[in-house]
Amino acid sequence: MKLSELADKLGLTHAGDGDLEITGVASPDSAGVHDLVFAEGERALDEARTTKAAAVIATGSVAGKPTLISTHPKLTFARAAQVLLGSTTARSGIHPSAVVDPSARVAPDASIGAQCFIGPSVVVGSRTRIGEGCVLLGQATIGSNCVLVARVTVYPGTTIGDRVTVHAGAVLGSDGFGYVRDGKTGEYVKFPQRGRLDIEDDVEIGANATIDRGALDATVIGRGTKIDNLVHVGHNVRIGMNVVIAGQTGVSGSSVIEDGVIVGGQVGIAEHVTIESGAILGAQAGVPSNKVIRGKGVVFWGTPARPIKDYLKELAFLAKLARGKGKRD
Repeated sequence: MKLSELADKLGLTHAGDGDLEITGVASPDSAGVHDLVFAEGERALDEARTTKAAAVIATGSVAGKPTLISTHPKLTFARAAQVLLGSTTARSGIHPSAVVDPSARVAPDASIGAQCFIGPSVVVGSRTRIGEGCVLLGQATIGSNCVLVARVTVYPGTTIGDRVTVHAGAVLGSDGFGYVRDGKTGEYVKFPQRGRLDIEDDVEIGANATIDRGALDATVIGRGTKIDNLVHVGHNVRIGMNVVIAGQTGVSGSSVIEDGVIVGGQVGIAEHVTIESGAILGAQAGVPSNKVIRGKGVVFWGTPARPIKDYLKELAFLAKLARGKGKRD
């Protein structure tokens, strides 16, 4: 689209040729003559002046380059990418190799890829794209403008909101890991897994992530939450809005992660834990059962997780002890 049109959509002003056609986004090194780049800092501005890119996002006009003027160029760049990608119309229709149950309701402008299975009473919303090899089992509901990339499996009782992206290999709504032990025989008897999974709007779920349905009630993923690859979310977990969870994290059953929490990679969260709003769990932190983590903006580290300032004090104390022992030896 034209630079002036993009500026209007983003609520920004522009400097330079507003009729310039913009077709994509790129880094300064790889940008072509119709790409958009962003610049934050003097070094980035110097690169922007020499790049082949059509236009630059910066905090002020860039000499010799049409410019979108923004107080947060990187954030604007991300939003511009969404606008430009969203302006491309995906092909609608059902691939001949897909199997769609007659009772399923697929929007006319939705897209169903090759070798998909769409089960009984499944609902697929407007402009949603179901990629190759996806399996949507009975009574699953997918909202509008969603993308299931490829080989995603959605179990019955799963509801997905609007503008949700699910990457390849994710499994949504599978049974939770819940068993009751018979003390006499040692046998483990499966506890009923009859609940549902509710995924709200604007969520993104990474490749090969797994999210379990509730046992008797619901597992809930709040609006705007972003879940990385290879994350496991157990049954009855409730995750709030705008939470970020990095790869290889595990969240055990019946835990609560409130709004705005940041969870680093390889974090382990045991059952019945509460992470209160705005807390930050550093990589490889471990949270024991029934623990409450609170402190907006506070970074927690280690196992058991504690504020990083306490963790670093403990490390310093241990190092001091080790040096003292070394001198005695």
